[in-house]
Amino acid sequence: MLTSLSIKNYALIDSLHVDFNDGLSIITGETGAGKSILLGGLSLILGKRADLGSLRDASKKCIIEAVFNISNYNLKDLFESEDFDYEVQTIIRREILPSGKSRAFVNDSPVNLSSLQVLGERLIDIHSQHQTVQLTSNDFQFHVIDALAHNTDNLKKYKAELKSFKRLQKELKELLNLQAEALKEQDYNTFLLNELVEANLIEDEVESLEAEYETLNNVESIQENLAEAYHLLSDEHLGVVTSLTALKQVFQKLSGFSSAYQDLFERAESSLIEMDDFHSEVQGLQENLDADPNRLEFVDSRLKLLHNLMQKHIAENVAELITIKNRLEEKVTVTANLDSNIQQKQDSISAKEKSLDSISKRIHKKRVEVIPKLIAQLEAILMDLGMPNAQFKIGVLRGDTFYSNGKDELSFMFSANRGGHFNELKKAASGGELSRIMLAIKSILGSYIQLPTIMFDEIDTGVSGEISNKMGDIMLQMSKSMQVFSITHLPQIAAKGHAHFKVYKEDVNDITQTNLIPLNYDERIVEIAQMLGGKEMSTSAIAHAKELLN
Repeated sequence: MLTSLSIKNYALIDSLHVDFNDGLSIITGETGAGKSILLGGLSLILGKRADLGSLRDASKKCIIEAVFNISNYNLKDLFESEDFDYEVQTIIRREILPSGKSRAFVNDSPVNLSSLQVLGERLIDIHSQHQTVQLTSNDFQFHVIDALAHNTDNLKKYKAELKSFKRLQKELKELLNLQAEALKEQDYNTFLLNELVEANLIEDEVESLEAEYETLNNVESIQENLAEAYHLLSDEHLGVVTSLTALKQVFQKLSGFSSAYQDLFERAESSLIEMDDFHSEVQGLQENLDADPNRLEFVDSRLKLLHNLMQKHIAENVAELITIKNRLEEKVTVTANLDSNIQQKQDSISAKEKSLDSISKRIHKKRVEVIPKLIAQLEAILMDLGMPNAQFKIGVLRGDTFYSNGKDELSFMFSANRGGHFNELKKAASGGELSRIMLAIKSILGSYIQLPTIMFDEIDTGVSGEISNKMGDIMLQMSKSMQVFSITHLPQIAAKGHAHFKVYKEDVNDITQTNLIPLNYDERIVEIAQMLGGKEMSTSAIAHAKELLN
């Protein structure tokens, strides 16, 4: 509930502070006294955009602050989701700076306007004859029916399932898009993969093939050089092996004369052994070196294949080609597995659809059961409010679409006259009738759910005395379970209030300003008497005012 409101430097208000209690609070004042200014300031607290032109003194900032007791509003989840600091005594402040900038605070923490609007909707409901759009919306009409049907738990489960259902649908769509893209590339990727697989890639193969190619491509030159080397090693007269053999024999003869000769003998023998081995290896190379045009052609072809693949895939070596092959295998495998993943997702969606359908059936059943009760209550209240012929036809039919609150499609029809044609509420009811219907609905809702503070802004315009008395009774009844404000010109309603505030204008230092003050009992008698008979209060007007108050 709203416990206090402070306004500084706003429109015709210089500085105003007022405290409020629960129950029914009445606000009265002459036309033009500033009731709309008061509502305008309150709207800023609820997240309405600020206007620099509303500053009373353009050189100073405007500050509007409201304190709410939210202990019974179950708003902790909202505060958490909007990242507000939760306090039972919550303070909302708006500031409009001379620069035109506007700031908003909840419990001294800065907030954006969209978040403030979300919170504001849960704190105060300002209702006037011109603000009945809510009444004609399907969402609000469902809200009324579901409140009477005690569908809160079912709707909570449904919305959780619907959120999961939509997430699964989004994931399926992503998989299908991925599959479509993959299928476009599937043939090409498979071709590339097969090409690399058929190549039987071996790491470092290029280096060994290039060495073999050089050998095979220069076989004649190599043979000539090996033959010359073999000749130098094995010539009967000048060959290195022949000379080393002779040298070894010389030092073998001398080895018995001195250890120095023995050492030279051993070295000659070691050199001969090494040279024999060298000679054998040259001989082996010579014997194994054959011109092989077929092998040369194969190696050349193999090298060209590997170089072409590296160029095609922009790879530095065969190792990178192997990495690319592995990646292509993954892509082809993922594409192959997509069908399975898509089927699993479709199965999950089907299961979720069954769950949603089951919950929506329960929601539908409870709605159907409660509609006759809602119609009876509405028509009974509206009869007291001067609409004895008001009739409603409300129907819910299950459709095929999962909406945010079930699968039902709502028909909320109204006729103001017996025998008249039923039509949509917004087409069949006048502004005054809509106001009374809204009052009836809000009074019914108040018995089922905790409503925010309600402010009725002159919804009694054009209403007769007896009907206004019934309106006042309804507001008074509503105020037992919520805080209710009524801005009114009718004394019958004004007399119902637990508290009474007066909006008035006065000139201070030749400057007009608006004030709001609470009235005591005697002041209420005067105010109500003036509402009954004008400024010149008669004895009968005063007596009538006392009678109304008592």
